[in-house]
Amino acid sequence: MARTLLERADAIPLLGEAFRTWGFEGASLARITEKTGLGKGSLYNFFPGGKEEMAEAVLAEIDGWFETHVFTPLATAEPKAGITGMLAATGDYFRSGNRICLVGAFALDETRSRFAIAINSYFSRWINALAGALERRGHARPEATALAEDVVLAIQGALVLARATDDPALFQRTLARLAQRLG
Repeated sequence: MARTLLERADAIPLLGEAFRTWGFEGASLARITEKTGLGKGSLYNFFPGGKEEMAEAVLAEIDGWFETHVFTPLATAEPKAGITGMLAATGDYFRSGNRICLVGAFALDETRSRFAIAINSYFSRWINALAGALERRGHARPEATALAEDVVLAIQGALVLARATDDPALFQRTLARLAQRLG
C-alpha cells in the first residue's frame, strides 16, 4: 500500500535511502516506490522533474545537514571544539560506519558529471572549513589544507573499507585515530 505524505520534505530521506541502496542509475521508479512506499503519483507530484530532481533534493538535504552540523561549526566554533564536533557529527551521520556517503557514491559512478557542482562543492567546503579550523589552531595554510584533505580522505576511505569488510567498527576506529591526530 502506498504511503501518504503531507510534504515533499518527508520524501527526501526515503529517497536518499533508495539511492544509497541502488545508486542513481539502479534506482528505477519501481524500486524507488518500493523503497519509499510512495506511489508514482505522489513522487511526480513532489518531484515533477523525475529522478534527477529527486537526487538534487537529496543532495541539497545532505548539503544542508553538513552545513549546519559540520561546515559552520568548523568555521565559527573554537577550532578544537569544531574539529571534535565534526568527528562526532560525521560518526552520527554515517551511523558509525553503517551508512555510505551518498555524495561519495555519486562521485564514483556515471552520475558524477550530472551532479558535479554539488559533489565538488560538498567536498571542497568540507576541506576548506576543516583547513580553516586547523589554520586557526596554528597550522600554516598549506599544511592545514593537506591535513584537511587527509582527514576527509580517511573518513571517506574508512566508510568504503568498513562496508567492503562488513566491519563498521573500522570506521569508528578511524574516527578515534583522527581525534588523536587532530587533538
